Amino acid sequence: MRPLRALGAALAGGALTLAAACGGSAGKDTSAPARTVTVEAANGAVTIPATPKRIVSLSPTHTETLFAIGAGAQVVAVDDQSDHPAQAPRTKLSGFKPNAEAIIGYKPDLVVLSNDQDGIVAALGKVKVPVLVEPAAAKLDEAYDQILDLGKATGREADAKRVTDDMRNRIQQEVAAAKPPKSGQLSYYHELDQQFHTVTSKTFIGQLYGLFGLRNIADDADKQGSGYPQLSRESLLQDDPDLVFLADTQCCQQSPETVAKRPGWKDLKAVRNGDVVALDDDVASRWGPRLPEFVKAIGGAVREASEGK
Repeated sequence: MRPLRALGAALAGGALTLAAACGGSAGKDTSAPARTVTVEAANGAVTIPATPKRIVSLSPTHTETLFAIGAGAQVVAVDDQSDHPAQAPRTKLSGFKPNAEAIIGYKPDLVVLSNDQDGIVAALGKVKVPVLVEPAAAKLDEAYDQILDLGKATGREADAKRVTDDMRNRIQQEVAAAKPPKSGQLSYYHELDQQFHTVTSKTFIGQLYGLFGLRNIADDADKQGSGYPQLSRESLLQDDPDLVFLADTQCCQQSPETVAKRPGWKDLKAVRNGDVVALDDDVASRWGPRLPEFVKAIGGAVREASEGK
């Protein structure tokens, strides 16, 4: 029946050809690539052009992902906080206070966000600009899923899968290589700033530490359940963590040397044993393709501390 339908369609269009008469391709070419793709994001099912050519990223994590999966050439602008990789087209666009008019000026066929700040999704929707909202991951699997989403959105699905597979393998290897001490569970403190704001085990960052079986000294201090409590200096010194991780080395110029000069800190086990770890602030705060680097830093610290016990 397919040749007859093709013949009828060709007759109706006045374009009868020998190929059509023989059941050729005068009808719709089902082998042609799709013109759009639909991605399930936090803001629902978003239909975008297949392989968009003018992407604007207003999230440092997603900027890293886009370049990691090979879609960097499709990115025409990124926000002012997107500092990796170096070749990303950094602009004055803000991800915290997005300006629809400024974004539209780049003529995007896709905008990627981590938050719908100030109703930017609706504002861009009025001019038919597709927007993907991929918020901060709460679990490791969500981080992988978002990378796969961006792969689908940019026509880089195979590349995205290669990135996530590599991330999984590297993280699994680091966890397997880190052997906890026989003397007991190691405790840790993850510093966000000099006012002792930190994270608990229920946060995304805390879950990465949890891969190594570490005990978070901040868990009992989180009375509000925010996941980001502020410790007192006295409680931190009393808890005396085995490991201290500094995620304020760039923003606040903290280091193992500077924290050792804080009142009371020279007596902490982590300081005495050289188990204060200086992290890259950006790597420790983003949930993209550089996650294995963060996990590697944790694993290395666990191995060193374990060998010293």
